[in-house]
Amino acid sequence: MILTRENLINLILAVALLAIPLIANAAGQPFYITLATRVAILALAATGLNLALGVGGLVSFGHAAFFGIGGYVAGILASHSFSGEPVLFGLSGTNQMWIIWLVAMALAGLVGLAIGAISLRTSGVYFIMITLAFAQMVYYFAVSWPAYGGEDGLSILVRNQFPGVMTMVPMNFFLICYVILLVGIALFAVIRASRFGAALQAARQNEVRVATVGIQPYRIRLTGFVLSAMITGLAGALFADLNRFVSPSMLSWHMSGELIVLIILGGTGRLFGPLAGAALYVAFEYALGGITERWQFFLGLILLLVVLFARGGLVGLLAGKAKHG
Repeated sequence: MILTRENLINLILAVALLAIPLIANAAGQPFYITLATRVAILALAATGLNLALGVGGLVSFGHAAFFGIGGYVAGILASHSFSGEPVLFGLSGTNQMWIIWLVAMALAGLVGLAIGAISLRTSGVYFIMITLAFAQMVYYFAVSWPAYGGEDGLSILVRNQFPGVMTMVPMNFFLICYVILLVGIALFAVIRASRFGAALQAARQNEVRVATVGIQPYRIRLTGFVLSAMITGLAGALFADLNRFVSPSMLSWHMSGELIVLIILGGTGRLFGPLAGAALYVAFEYALGGITERWQFFLGLILLLVVLFARGGLVGLLAGKAKHG
């Protein structure tokens, strides 16, 4: 791989995300490890959306549904594992992370398939509104589901387990999330560089031309949308374990908007754009959140400046004229 300016920025971002928790761990400051873990998880969720938005041009306001589904899978399976009651059809719960991740991705993918199959028959603002409507349906379903806390949410008493790792140790859980983030980014890079990725980008630019060469834009977009949902669902499961709590707020349209903001801040379609955006977002939340409740006003100003003067986001601004790395 050619070491372009953007690739160098990507490397710096990856190393910095690992170095900060290591330094915090050595200094006995677990709080900063938790912040870095939050950055990694949000970056993974935004990477999932970036596949649909950055590559496929699909502005989805429904990805909070997949994020929340992943979270509820983690919470529900963990609660049934603790109580010993079967979840469904006699199947027992589990506190094993890798099983929870697979179930979260599978369920998010199935819901993504259902939502995408309908939503992708529209385009533009209609697509945005339909994905938003579906996400709100899932949100209100969770609110009205008293068996799992309703609007009060569901607590995860003990963080779920991973073979051979003490997950309650902040540094250990961060490393799990960090490795999964790198795998997610690598998967995004492979998909974007593949023939499928080229077809997805072509469908965004001119679906008529894509159809004339024998490729069905609808199927390509639907596949991309489902893969995007699965990655975001995985992030939701990790987010629930981080907080040891899941609530309908994970399903709210605000969460979808937050993920879009992360992508725009970091750089739409950029490989490490979601990570840059998540780091900037969490930094603002931490630095200004203790000073004023209106810290998002200042984040909004930054977002406005990015949209007006740095269309490539933070990564694009630092990389200059370099394209995707």
